Amino acid sequence: MIGNQARRAWLSKKDGTVVLGHGPFVSAKAPPEDGVAFFKRDFLGRDEMPWKIPEKYERLSAGQFSREYGDSPELEIDWDTPDAMPFSIVFQEIMDAIRQGLIEKTVPVVTEIGKVRSSPAEGIIAAMARQNSPLHSYGWVSKDGGFAGASPELLFTLEGQNLETMALAGTAKQDDEAVFGVDKKEIREHEYVAQTLVAKLLDLGSLKREQRRILRLGSIVHFLTEIRVRLESELEPRKLLARLHPTPALGPLPRTEETMGMLGEWRQRLGCPAEFGAPFGVWDCGAFESVVAIRGIWWEGNRISLPAGCGIIEASRLVNEWRELRLKREAVKSFLD
Repeated sequence: MIGNQARRAWLSKKDGTVVLGHGPFVSAKAPPEDGVAFFKRDFLGRDEMPWKIPEKYERLSAGQFSREYGDSPELEIDWDTPDAMPFSIVFQEIMDAIRQGLIEKTVPVVTEIGKVRSSPAEGIIAAMARQNSPLHSYGWVSKDGGFAGASPELLFTLEGQNLETMALAGTAKQDDEAVFGVDKKEIREHEYVAQTLVAKLLDLGSLKREQRRILRLGSIVHFLTEIRVRLESELEPRKLLARLHPTPALGPLPRTEETMGMLGEWRQRLGCPAEFGAPFGVWDCGAFESVVAIRGIWWEGNRISLPAGCGIIEASRLVNEWRELRLKREAVKSFLD
């Protein structure tokens, strides 16, 4: 185990409670049998000691968490509009790879940069503490930086032999919901994710896939398919994390060492924060819950990064994907109001 100087970490769970850990944290290869540990690593899984054990922790209701941490002055941010050219180059490279049969789908990330006059930590924490179900507030705060968000995407919950996960893919403005519901490209993108998840889980036990439906999140809507599995035997979280992360909602299809390497290069070229899209979870006395770290803000000093990804398949069009990226970033900015 090694020490870590992070000050705070939290996750809003599916049952409405918030597990809040206070540092310093100890890094470990595995969680304790009893007690609490947060799971934090980068998208490519390069941390060999991803379990972060807090010095102390508490459990709060969502209302308590919002009241105690959700009151802070509004942030004044000077945003620098992203340049479309780097993304257009990556988009063309991806389409070439699709035509060559190297990939069927992948998810590049564009990051918008902002600056504030003073440390943005408390303002960002407060903004995310105010978000409610079906969003999952999450965060990791160190001395000089961190990240926090409100993710709509649950990677999975695991309690005993009960596993729950979801396919969340396909995005549109709320005003376009009627057309979105019958859009063949958006449905196809969603089914890539849902069918891949089913294939990865089918051999683990009795599986039930719910019908695809629309999830409404303020100004935007997504397709959502919930999946439940009654496992034949209990599994450790790390084995399920290796099996499920990244889903095609954030990763490549097929997922191989080569396609992950391609995506990692594209993410780096576009300035994507290392933890964006990675699992962020909490082990709570034998049960584990993890979200996908999206719809968040990363900061270091007074510099802010706001990443957003888009799923690209053969039917994708550059102007539509650029519009979707902006739509997702605007949704995160609305948390700050």
